[in-house]
Amino acid sequence: DAMEGEALVIKCPRWSSSVKVTWYHTDTNEIIPAEEEGSRIFSFKRFLWFLPTSREDSGNYTCVTHFSNNRTKPFNMSVQVHPYKQGVCFPSQIRYPNDTGRGKIVCPTIDNYNNATIIQWYKDCKPLHGERYFKGEKYIFINNPRKEDDGYYTCQFIYTHKGNVFNVSATRIFISKGAALSLKCQARLGIKKQPMAVVTWDVDNIPVKYLDFSRFHEKTHFFERHEQVYYRETTLHITEIKKEDLQANFTCVAVNEMHNTRATVTLQLNAPCEAGLPSIFLIIGSLVLLVAIAVLVILYQSFRVDIVLLYREIFQPYSVKDDGKIYDAYVIYPRNHNNEANFVEYFVYQIMPDILENKCGYKLCIYGRDIYPGEAVVDDIHSFIDKSRRLIIILSQNYISDRAIYELESGLHKALVERKTKIILIEYMPISDYNFLPESLSLLPSKRVVKWNKDKSLPVNSRFWKNLRYLMPAKPT
Repeated sequence: DAMEGEALVIKCPRWSSSVKVTWYHTDTNEIIPAEEEGSRIFSFKRFLWFLPTSREDSGNYTCVTHFSNNRTKPFNMSVQVHPYKQGVCFPSQIRYPNDTGRGKIVCPTIDNYNNATIIQWYKDCKPLHGERYFKGEKYIFINNPRKEDDGYYTCQFIYTHKGNVFNVSATRIFISKGAALSLKCQARLGIKKQPMAVVTWDVDNIPVKYLDFSRFHEKTHFFERHEQVYYRETTLHITEIKKEDLQANFTCVAVNEMHNTRATVTLQLNAPCEAGLPSIFLIIGSLVLLVAIAVLVILYQSFRVDIVLLYREIFQPYSVKDDGKIYDAYVIYPRNHNNEANFVEYFVYQIMPDILENKCGYKLCIYGRDIYPGEAVVDDIHSFIDKSRRLIIILSQNYISDRAIYELESGLHKALVERKTKIILIEYMPISDYNFLPESLSLLPSKRVVKWNKDKSLPVNSRFWKNLRYLMPAKPT
């Protein structure tokens, strides 16, 4: 959001391997060009400039990041330009939460403008003066902040571009005593860093980012524990508890590529006793409840696979006899004459059947064993894939034979277009670059990769086989 007549710059997310960024008007798909003589709106690398803003600039904009492998990634954002009103120095929508209650207030967005100069600070729309205020280059410091210092602080600065001077203003909420309540949610995301990992808070099913910044804001950080297990922790800061908060549901949402989990807490007032309990007991009780729920979430995330397999073993939730399928999985693997292919064929013909068929009761379909060379291969492959509940793809850069490529393309068509089967990816040997995979494979909603350790003989109760069984259909009855 921005004020009418001021300078505004918005940024496209930064990607390490990006080559260039193109900006568009989302609604018209019209490209926004680089700066020309007299341009008011123009693009420069990953920045989109408005010098200055106008009411008609309100709308949606898209930046498209181009990568060296010819892939692109779009990102949409909305711009809302607010008109000036008499006696109002900032609209309620343009407020940034303060990072600290210790007295330092940093001017929001000033780092987006090179060589910007602050010309005036305001508190609640009145010019700020006094010996208690120390003004730095990009911030103001309040000596010994008190309750009467709480309010909205606006920094007004100027930005010069090619000799033209533009005004910019930004407002930050300041609460001297900090948050009245903080809710913390911690989730175990999985082994190694996750391509997609989100831990966030909702209040009555509304994401916090859409709520009033003056009362709600989040802080998030990642951390790693033993054995490359990654966690994400998000703390919801509530600067002022109101009556309606006692009737609201505060929900922590944890999402990665494999699963999503929700945990909901509510705030309650303790019944007053004769002496009157201080509010600290309410805070402690809420935090204890939240920690207990967070621990349950973490335990489920840690042992989800074991829990699901145990549930299947005990309750046998459904039977697969009547779904028209014959096989539990069709196995696609590279076939050529090199050492890697020999190892893979041993894995496919010996190890997988021994564990999945002999010990777990599954039925696999494997070319060369269930489909014989010389038969009507094209029709047979398509038919056998159609009769399988899962499609297991052994990842390799050696899909060079016509038959293997046809298997791969047919399986992807079943999964992505017809949506008749689900894909399981097995990384039999370490792969550092997945660019050799077909472009369509990146469209899968979840790249479910199970990694085999070829240097070890893994028993049936190892993590590899448990993860693979978890992705397979429920054990046949």
